[in-house]
Amino acid sequence: MKYEHRILTLGLVAGLAGSAMSFFLLWQRDYQVQTRLTLAALVLFIWVTTAFILRDKVAFPLRTLSNLLGALREGDYSLRARGARPDDALGEVIWEVNALTESLREQRLRAMEAMALLRKILAQIDVAMFGFDSNGRLQLVNDSGRRLLGRPDEDLVGLRAEDLGLAGCLDGETPRVLDLMFPGGSGRWELRRGSYRDKGVPHELVFLSDLTRTLHEEERRAWKRLIRTVRHEVNNSLTPIQSVAESLRVLVGRRPLPDDWQEDVTTGLELIAERAEALDRFTGAYSRLMHLPQPSLSPVDVAHLLRRVADLETRMPVTVVTGPETQVRGDRDQLEQLLINVVSNAVEASLQNRPAGNGQVLIGWRLDADRIEIHVDDDGPGLPGGTDVFVPFFTTKDHGSGIGLTLSRQIAEAHGGSLTLENHANQPGCRACLRLPVV
Repeated sequence: MKYEHRILTLGLVAGLAGSAMSFFLLWQRDYQVQTRLTLAALVLFIWVTTAFILRDKVAFPLRTLSNLLGALREGDYSLRARGARPDDALGEVIWEVNALTESLREQRLRAMEAMALLRKILAQIDVAMFGFDSNGRLQLVNDSGRRLLGRPDEDLVGLRAEDLGLAGCLDGETPRVLDLMFPGGSGRWELRRGSYRDKGVPHELVFLSDLTRTLHEEERRAWKRLIRTVRHEVNNSLTPIQSVAESLRVLVGRRPLPDDWQEDVTTGLELIAERAEALDRFTGAYSRLMHLPQPSLSPVDVAHLLRRVADLETRMPVTVVTGPETQVRGDRDQLEQLLINVVSNAVEASLQNRPAGNGQVLIGWRLDADRIEIHVDDDGPGLPGGTDVFVPFFTTKDHGSGIGLTLSRQIAEAHGGSLTLENHANQPGCRACLRLPVV
């Protein structure tokens, strides 16, 4: 039996006793037959009508709520139910449904705004993005991906990764660099992958970043820095050479020659030789910087390596702060040369403040997850503000070559690590920090 019919039956049953009593009393009174029939009809009408009104009063709010919930299911959040009152049960239900509708409307509005923002961001970023389902079929692509594949969105969705030339992007380690060719461009690409779920089903995200322009731009900047540095150093040597050569040409062309002409020629030739030697040292330094050999990896005991480096320094004692026993996988000779350069700079910085040799240089190490951190601390004047000491041929020493720290950082990066140099926060001096992966 339907719910409305049950309510109607309940209403009829509720009025049955009163109606039966009314009929009984009518027939007990001495009324005319026509009057009895009229009153009986009136009682019957009121009884039945009241039952139907009760049914409608109960069913109508439920139908209203049903229509409202159906609209919510269809995504229409504009409807509201009337009669929401906090002082009765039905009014509370209507109030809660209206509040739910308003909350869902606000959430939908925020979701639409977030989706619009996400679409704009995906359209602006210069990274091709592809989303594949578990069967390797394309389900999502941004504007950069469409331009790269050279086809509109409707022609791409549903195609397999093999048909798009992206099958190799779904396997292998990431991130990695690939050489790929597409209708919309070719070159070197950095591949990254991620995952997301759509309706509970796992999907794969593929990101391709074009490295060609970045590499070309970095190469252009590197060439500009190289040319600027070479031009500066060569001019520093050629300018005095040209000036002295011109002075010597004028000197030997005089008639008669001055009495001290031989001394002037000797001094001039010595200056030319000195500047030529400096230019040769400069080109040799560049050659060493550009031809750093690949490290020959083997297990290296950190404690033994640091103690050996400390013992090699003779200008002042270097204190080794003992850390945990550990090993790194690296080239012993290259790592030793790196640490010698760093410790030498620290000693010279400490002696700069304390020429008598009573400065302090500390070298130690500690483990940080799967990496080891080797630090060298000095109490010198610290680094000049706003300078990059890792720029090739930059030096604060009177006779420095300016390649020690550059070579040291190259060695650290060749071992999968890093080298940084920064001033202490609350005391004089600075700290060099070498981070390397442990065995």
